[in-house]
Amino acid sequence: MAVTHDVPPQLDELVSTAHRIRQAIESVIEGKSDAVRLTLTVLLAEGHLLIEDVPGVGKTMLAKALARSIDCPVRRVQFTPDLLPSDITGVSAYNQQTREFEFKPGPVFANIVVGDEINRASPKTQSALLECMEEHQVTVDGVTYQLDSPFMVMATQNPIEMEGTYPLPEAQRDRFSVRIAMGYPEPSAELEMLDVHGSASPLDKLEPVATTAEVRALIEAVRGVYVSQAVKKYAIDLVVATRHSPDLRLGASPRSTLQLVRAARAHAALAGRDYVIPDDVQDLAIPVLAHRLLPSIEAQGQRRLPEQVVADLLRRVPVPESRAS
Repeated sequence: MAVTHDVPPQLDELVSTAHRIRQAIESVIEGKSDAVRLTLTVLLAEGHLLIEDVPGVGKTMLAKALARSIDCPVRRVQFTPDLLPSDITGVSAYNQQTREFEFKPGPVFANIVVGDEINRASPKTQSALLECMEEHQVTVDGVTYQLDSPFMVMATQNPIEMEGTYPLPEAQRDRFSVRIAMGYPEPSAELEMLDVHGSASPLDKLEPVATTAEVRALIEAVRGVYVSQAVKKYAIDLVVATRHSPDLRLGASPRSTLQLVRAARAHAALAGRDYVIPDDVQDLAIPVLAHRLLPSIEAQGQRRLPEQVVADLLRRVPVPESRAS
């Protein structure tokens, strides 16, 4: 017998608030509803988003639109080759008057951190984000500082074959819950963009439609979304299949299993359900898993992308029925 739950009032509020945020973002980003939906999914799943594509397709605009749609502290970092780790986390500076060292917080001390062109910085600087993305804290000079909730890093990345880029280390990519590509807009959306963006930036008119407290409440509601044992096992089976695939020399980590289930909870909540079904896991498997995988030499020779490998695994791994467990 299929699982049936009475939808709690918090979930109705979540859908309503998320709809307002989505409408606000789509007033700036035309024709990218899937990218906007995934961005909201990552926010409610307490994850981080990597936006990868060629310059000029709206990567930074999407990040800024989400940031302005929520009334919370937002900081932007332009990653460059000369950026230092302390430029991100902060630094202890000596105060001549008090004769003591004082901590000067870096831009990472915000609810939403927009990292523009993250792969233009050196790997040493990129690694400054590892602790804060995983543990929501920053350690400087042996002192640990907690970051406020919600905390989300939205980073844009240019394709690695472009000049002046450094590939993100595997550990860094694994911290990002989801990777999306914006892609070029449809001609009709590009025409509308010319009409809307031609004289002024629509970001200038974008007002917050949700508060920090509302976003915290939404995240708390998502944590309560039910995941059956069968669906959990399905997520694990998909991840384990990547570790045994001959097309991959590096499969998905246990962290990816956790983030896949978290994202599935948020995906279900945005659909108005307080329980996860296999479809939620399937819809998110490629954006959650593909960027963590490294293809084998043979797969590279055949030009098989990790996205294609995950799509094949989705067809092969048995799908459970939506039953209570």
